[in-house]
Amino acid sequence: DDDNSEEGLHTIHSGRHEYAFSFELPQTPLATSFEGRHGSVRYWVKAELHRPWFLPVKLKKEFTVFEHIDINTPSLLSPQAGTKEKTLCCWFCTSGPISLSAKIERKGYTPGESIQIFAEIENCSSRVVVPKAAIYQTQAFYAKGKMKEVKQLVANLRGDSLSSGKTETWNGKQLKIPPVSPSILDCSIIRVEYSLMVYVDIPGAMDLFLNLPLVIGTIPLHPFGSRTSSVSSQCSMNMNWLGLTLPERPEAPPSYAEVVTEEQRQSSLAPIGACDDFERALPGPLFAYIQEFRFLPPPLYSEIDPNPDHPTDDRPSCPSR
Repeated sequence: DDDNSEEGLHTIHSGRHEYAFSFELPQTPLATSFEGRHGSVRYWVKAELHRPWFLPVKLKKEFTVFEHIDINTPSLLSPQAGTKEKTLCCWFCTSGPISLSAKIERKGYTPGESIQIFAEIENCSSRVVVPKAAIYQTQAFYAKGKMKEVKQLVANLRGDSLSSGKTETWNGKQLKIPPVSPSILDCSIIRVEYSLMVYVDIPGAMDLFLNLPLVIGTIPLHPFGSRTSSVSSQCSMNMNWLGLTLPERPEAPPSYAEVVTEEQRQSSLAPIGACDDFERALPGPLFAYIQEFRFLPPPLYSEIDPNPDHPTDDRPSCPSR
């Protein structure tokens, strides 16, 4: 109780007493709980019991806070790719280049997922090289205008050795993400970032490497995530031509008598042989021309008028049955 007067104090008698309490966390973003080499982010609840003539009894219990990162966002679902090349030189001798290109399906992942790596490594040098991949965690600590950085290996894999003139292709080689803390991107004093390094280990020279940024989130990929969206977008692209040719609500055609006269109907009738000649003269299939005649009215027909005594127009009528 904020009131330290006698009215705000309660005497607890001998026995067991339980008090329920709750605290609402602030609406402002809170950094994810983290334990690092040069700093940490911790949250705890502290309770104190004050007794007359005795020192207070204090107790602290820690709890974990996660700033949720949803990887189902467009920026984290975008593919990451890169290409690099390196030429080895030894004095006046120059060997062929070593080229590396790599790509991953998206930027955001959650712990326990496997990253599918698509890469192509071409070795045109005279040395035997080894393609590798690794996930690194970078911790950055800021205090008093200074910064300390710690880089740790999280997971790695190794490909086959490549001799001179050989090429290796990774068609979705998997690298599993172990249980790690999520990325911390919005804290002013501690940042935790991840990256996927695909590189070529070259003996006696600096490695050729590609850094692809990663974000480790807390909300995993939706079961109908990017694949469904890509399929739906592809379907919409393939079906766009329907929207161009078929209106959603075609207008009702005008009355037949207003559009086609008897003379026009007679002149438009052609023998079957003429239709065959017309089809042969078309530069393409007949189906391509159907859309142009879709809304032309059908031929005239005789209408049966149930009220012959009260004709509504000048059209011929038949006696009612």
